[in-house]
Amino acid sequence: MKVPLLDLKAQYAKIKPEVDAALIKCAESQYFILGPEVDKLEASCAEYLDCKYSLGISSGTDALLLALMAIELKPDDEVIIPTYSFFATAGVVARLNAKPVLCDNDPVTFNIDPAKIEALITPKTRAIIPVHLYGQSADMDPIMEIAKKHNLIVIEDGAQAIGTQYKDGRKLGSIGHIGCFSFFPSKNLGGFGDGGLVTTNDDALYERMKILRVHGGKPKYHHKFIGANFRIDEIQCAVLNVKLPHLDSWTKRRQENAELYTKLFIEKGLAEKEGNITFDAKNKILLPEPVYKNTGHPHYHIYNQYIIRVENRDGLKDFLTKNDIGNEIYYPIPFHLQECFQYLGHKKGDFPLAEFCADTSLAVPIYPELTTEMITYVVDKIAEFLNQ
Repeated sequence: MKVPLLDLKAQYAKIKPEVDAALIKCAESQYFILGPEVDKLEASCAEYLDCKYSLGISSGTDALLLALMAIELKPDDEVIIPTYSFFATAGVVARLNAKPVLCDNDPVTFNIDPAKIEALITPKTRAIIPVHLYGQSADMDPIMEIAKKHNLIVIEDGAQAIGTQYKDGRKLGSIGHIGCFSFFPSKNLGGFGDGGLVTTNDDALYERMKILRVHGGKPKYHHKFIGANFRIDEIQCAVLNVKLPHLDSWTKRRQENAELYTKLFIEKGLAEKEGNITFDAKNKILLPEPVYKNTGHPHYHIYNQYIIRVENRDGLKDFLTKNDIGNEIYYPIPFHLQECFQYLGHKKGDFPLAEFCADTSLAVPIYPELTTEMITYVVDKIAEFLNQ
């Protein structure tokens, strides 16, 4: 049996008439940039995410970059970020000649550890970027309290977490000063190419980001700020407008798939329970922990990825690949060990929890169209490898 890590063709097949009609409508309209489909998406996303404002952006990376430009981040300013994340979280800070200040992660959620943030704050600190990794919320209350105490900006990196709720039901992107999302095709809500979104409840930040999105010009050709081309294409929004109403049902399917994986792994004796953080005689793999599952809010974790941890991760990865099971390592090298960030002066061992996650984590298929048979096959093959 072949089980891809993601099958976008399966998703497209189920909504093909809607998507095709939207694409044809877009072609016939000859609107390409910042047209009615963009307006519709921005209004729908603001409502869905419980935010006052949202802006369609050219990519998730550009959403982060725009957010930092909007707060007027200066060279040598410092931004506290997790060392374990997708490269864009750190790359946008360095691109503006500011300093990424790295923080270790929580070993259960993979997200930034709030208890380690305050010790990193200096007079140069301007912002904190918590990343809601794999579709589960970082612990936002203590992060916001620290930010308020030190007069810092909080920019939520929700690239993998659109629609996720915090423990009290608030949607991610509505808690910090700015929220950033990605519509990369592999995301839970993905377009037909690159795209992103910023959200805010702040009137001034919204107005500034709206101007910066079009090279800083308002009115056109009159430039108070130096911005960039952060515009999203109309065709991406046309597709996303079709997909957004399906997002909650896709999230439910991902959650059901995750629960089935967890049930089967435990039944087979491969794991003791969710959320273990060390390997022992009873644990051959460590399972993800949906920490806000029992809060009663439906979007406690949207499972952009279902991540297991295995001591012989690379061996399992090779075995699954040979058996036609898609898998991926997110992410093999934390920022502090990346060659381009050696100027920060870190070494191996400085962030042990991030290194543990990087060395042992493996993503297995979790997309909504998976069947019970496919999930069972994945678990059986993992059991075969671990019991040999």
